[in-house]
Amino acid sequence: MAGSKTLKLRRTWLQFHKWIGILLTVLLIPLGLSGSALVWDEQLDTLLYPQRHVSSADSQGDRPSLYIEKVKAQLGADDRIALLQFGPEGAPILIGAVRAPAEGTAQQARPLRTTLWLKRDTADVLDKSVGQSGILRQLHIIHGSLMIPGMGRQVVGWLGVAMLISSLTGLWLWWPTVGQWTRGLRWRRSRDFDTNAHHMAGFWIAVPLAMLSLTGVWISFPATFNALSGERGRGGNREAMMRAVPLGTPHLAADHVLALAQPGAQNAKPTSIAWPTDQAPRWTVRFSNDMAWNVDDASGAVTPDSTPSFEDAYPVASTMRHMHDGTGMGMLWRVIITLGGLAPALLGVTGILMWLRTRKWRERPVQRRPEPSAA
Repeated sequence: MAGSKTLKLRRTWLQFHKWIGILLTVLLIPLGLSGSALVWDEQLDTLLYPQRHVSSADSQGDRPSLYIEKVKAQLGADDRIALLQFGPEGAPILIGAVRAPAEGTAQQARPLRTTLWLKRDTADVLDKSVGQSGILRQLHIIHGSLMIPGMGRQVVGWLGVAMLISSLTGLWLWWPTVGQWTRGLRWRRSRDFDTNAHHMAGFWIAVPLAMLSLTGVWISFPATFNALSGERGRGGNREAMMRAVPLGTPHLAADHVLALAQPGAQNAKPTSIAWPTDQAPRWTVRFSNDMAWNVDDASGAVTPDSTPSFEDAYPVASTMRHMHDGTGMGMLWRVIITLGGLAPALLGVTGILMWLRTRKWRERPVQRRPEPSAA
């Protein structure tokens, strides 16, 4: 009786596993392949856009105005500088600019963003990226929303749920029904190559793939999971901050702001300057010793920046994100999750081949024995 129930349950989960693969493979393959590529986004950026990574020995010094003057001709009349990043000595300067959405859409849409890379010694513009342009940015959009407007992130989240179910059921279905579990490690569980490849790859990648699916679901539904982990609202309204627009005509100049913040930095080098916005009319200057200071745009008053980082405000959510994209997790982990991103393509194709073969087998005419003669 117990064996019969187990068999029925196995058949039920086999149906779930099979139809998830058949119906969702077309969506899961671009999701997985784009994720595998984005694990190596820094290396890909250097490969695809070498002009952005030209280093120089000399520097213009810590004078933001020299770089701001250079980019004015590259920006539109409605573009406003939002961020200047110095980076390590000799590395290119990065400037981010924001264009406010059209009137009437400021509360619903994020502003258009432009990024410029400048040579450190001459302040010449090395490259420019506007909005969603560029191969890497397109990969981010595919992986984050499958290019589906509006509800794309939620669609990706539910695909993650399906992939999580498929990973766990696949691991259970892999388990041999008779004998020791080590029987499942044999390559020749079938006479067909695709079936053997499906079983073997599915076993070794099931746990990493389940982890990638779970962390992807967490990232897709942050409000739900942040509430469950007790992290809701710790870092402020992140969506509102993403829609913030820099002030058109700030009272203070960037050079003056840096001079005001520098005394409190204990001779550390500046790493970034963030412009005041319509939601927070203050400058924020960060330094190489991890200190940060706010400078009020109206009064020039300098105060320590108490805004927590994403890691401090959302420790669980940031851990999920690091596990998902491999940031700071070491080379071995990055290789593992790269293979996890490639797995849906291999498992999806081999699974469909197995299903097609089963259909052919079922459609074969049944050979019946001839009726015995009366004699």
